[in-house]
Amino acid sequence: MEKSTIIGIILGIAAITIGMALKGAPLDALYNPAAFMIIFVGTAASIFMAFPMSELAKVPKLFKIIFKKQQVIDRTELIRLFTEWASITRREGLLALEAKVEEIDDDFMRNGMRMIIDGNEQDFVRDVLMENINATETRHRAGALIFAQAGMYAPTLGVLGAVIGLIAALSDMSSMEHLTKAIAAAFIATLLGIFTGYVIWHPLANKLKRLSEREIQVRLMMVEGLLSIQSGVSTIAIGQKLAVFLTPAERVKMEKKEESGGEQKE
Repeated sequence: MEKSTIIGIILGIAAITIGMALKGAPLDALYNPAAFMIIFVGTAASIFMAFPMSELAKVPKLFKIIFKKQQVIDRTELIRLFTEWASITRREGLLALEAKVEEIDDDFMRNGMRMIIDGNEQDFVRDVLMENINATETRHRAGALIFAQAGMYAPTLGVLGAVIGLIAALSDMSSMEHLTKAIAAAFIATLLGIFTGYVIWHPLANKLKRLSEREIQVRLMMVEGLLSIQSGVSTIAIGQKLAVFLTPAERVKMEKKEESGGEQKE
């Protein structure tokens, strides 16, 4: 499970409820069915109007991605694999990697490996893999856009809800106490609209973008690794080439692993 999503939602709810309590606002004012109807159903209606059903059908899967920890191969492990495969290739040739193909869990890397083993030209392999990456980026952007648009619509619907509430409040001014309560209730829709827009929908859209960037970076790393193997690059050179994708912390981690491995061999 992706802990940061759960922590963010809990902190967001806590911020609103505790903040209202500290300000002296009654928490029972949040129980406003009309406001929930306007914000949540209204946002859903806007999303249905804005996107085709083929894209909206993927929303449950997007929520699963948001709440489930992303399974992406460790980049230092990826470098180790490519250096190992490069060593095998230089000793025995590309065909020796056929035994390794079925061991690869990632479909993208497995297909790329099959293409270089089959003897396809390097430009063709690069084009196919990059087109695959571009298509993946396009799908990911479409998914993130759904949440980003929800974040844009919700606050505006909050204003609409406040206007509706004020119309209802001002239609009956016989009692000042009733009027003040009605005006306070009118702004619950605004509160919900801003909260869902800027604490839930926009952050979730950003999370999808960040997860996509991480996956795309790993795939670009795979492309460089596969093409380097096909070119017959040395194990040292392929390690240096792929190390540019690592963060400083990951480079230190990899260097420590290499040092400990060298000491064990000695």
